[in-house]
Amino acid sequence: MSKNRYPRLLGLLPLLGMLLLGGCNMTLLDPKGQVGLDERNLIITATLLMLLVVVPVIVMTFLFAWKYRASNTSATYTPKWSHSTKIEVAVWTIPVLIIIALGYITYKSTHALDPYRPLDSDVKPITIEVVSMDWKWLFIYPEQGIATVNKIVFPAHTPINFKVTSDTVMNSFFIPGLGGQIYAMAGMQTKLHLIANQNAELDGISANYSGAGFTGMKFKAIATTQEEFDAWVNDVKKAPKQLEKAEYEALSKPSQNNPVELYSSVTPNLFQTIIDKYEGMKPGKLIHEKKEKEVAHNTQGLDSSSHSAAGAEE
Repeated sequence: MSKNRYPRLLGLLPLLGMLLLGGCNMTLLDPKGQVGLDERNLIITATLLMLLVVVPVIVMTFLFAWKYRASNTSATYTPKWSHSTKIEVAVWTIPVLIIIALGYITYKSTHALDPYRPLDSDVKPITIEVVSMDWKWLFIYPEQGIATVNKIVFPAHTPINFKVTSDTVMNSFFIPGLGGQIYAMAGMQTKLHLIANQNAELDGISANYSGAGFTGMKFKAIATTQEEFDAWVNDVKKAPKQLEKAEYEALSKPSQNNPVELYSSVTPNLFQTIIDKYEGMKPGKLIHEKKEKEVAHNTQGLDSSSHSAAGAEE
């Protein structure tokens, strides 16, 4: 009997050991950007508010079990008890107040952390156009006229305006160390505004399964000083490769575990060209084209009927 007394508890010990010794890098709780800091604070605040209910319930569960155990003859015995106004007030008032507080915080933070909302800053933002591919990330710097694959560099303390699309299936663009993520969809442009509060080398990932090479769809995001960023741009402009039409067609073919690539020049308006490739797939356009075809068909039918009627009269 004693051998099987604590089998489930002993079974949890390896899991507890992994949690204590795993050395997990909790990036979301140690962000390097203001957006990430605000999101971390929101997570902590919401967790603490919910613990206001969870912790007392856990504590009272053990206290009540101990106080009203069968061997405690001094505990009050009330088998016909069925109602307590004090308990009802506590059970309903506290959760309602917490829900109100969570609702207010959520409403306020949802607007403040809207990924489409530009960040408030006196520094001129830098624009980076992001294209999700199979299975790599293409980054275009329209103001600098350069492009990279699986690597971005940007100055710290400078807002970054990401414009995101996909040249394949839907994906999700995510830099955990800076906070926020946004979906990349073919024929559409989404936006994400981030900023780095310090120099750092961060990991970027795809947060949405997109096929066989999904696990290798990673990139480096490096925040530097303005001088280091300018020097890096000059180095990229000396790269031998240019992202022309033929080069892009070769790049867009599915491939896995792709290395970093640098392009000293980019075909003008390449980002918008990629979006326009899927213009015919948009639901509104398909409906419009269908209506146009129906109108043309009906018009042809009326013309044929008119000609037939005219021939009969002759």
